[in-house]
Amino acid sequence: MDWTLEVIVLPVSDIDRAVAFYRDQVGFHLDHDTRTEQMHVVQLTPQGSGCSIVIGDLPAQNEMAPGSMRGLQLVVSDAQAARDELISRGVEASEIVTFDARDGGTFFGFSDPDGNSWAVQELRVRAEKPLIPLEARGRFGGDD
Repeated sequence: MDWTLEVIVLPVSDIDRAVAFYRDQVGFHLDHDTRTEQMHVVQLTPQGSGCSIVIGDLPAQNEMAPGSMRGLQLVVSDAQAARDELISRGVEASEIVTFDARDGGTFFGFSDPDGNSWAVQELRVRAEKPLIPLEARGRFGGDD
C-alpha cells in the first residue's frame, strides 16, 4: 500500500494575492481555481512535484491562521539558479547556506506574503534523476 502525500493546505489571508504570488512569482502551475457562491478553492503545483498546495476558504482551511505554516520544503537541482529566478520575479529570498558539502546540504529560504515559510534544498542529483520522470508528469501521471 503506497501512502502518498499529494496536497498541503496552506493558510492565507487573501486567496487572489496568494495565487498571484505562487503562480506568477514562484512559478507554480495553476491546476484549478474553483469559485462558487459558497467557496473559493485553488490548487497549485510546483514544477516536477507530486504534491500540490491548496488555498481557499472552506471551513477546514480556515482553522489555521494565515502564515502559520513553517518550514515547508522544496527541492531543486541548482540552488543558485532557483534563487536567482525567484529574485528576478520579485521574491525576497535568503542567502544560500551550505551546511554540508555533500549533495543535499545546501539551502535557502523564502516566505509568502502571509509569512508561510519555505526552505529550498539543493539536490544536484535531481538534474539527472528527477523524482518524477518527465513522462510520468501531468496531473494524473500521463499526458493530460
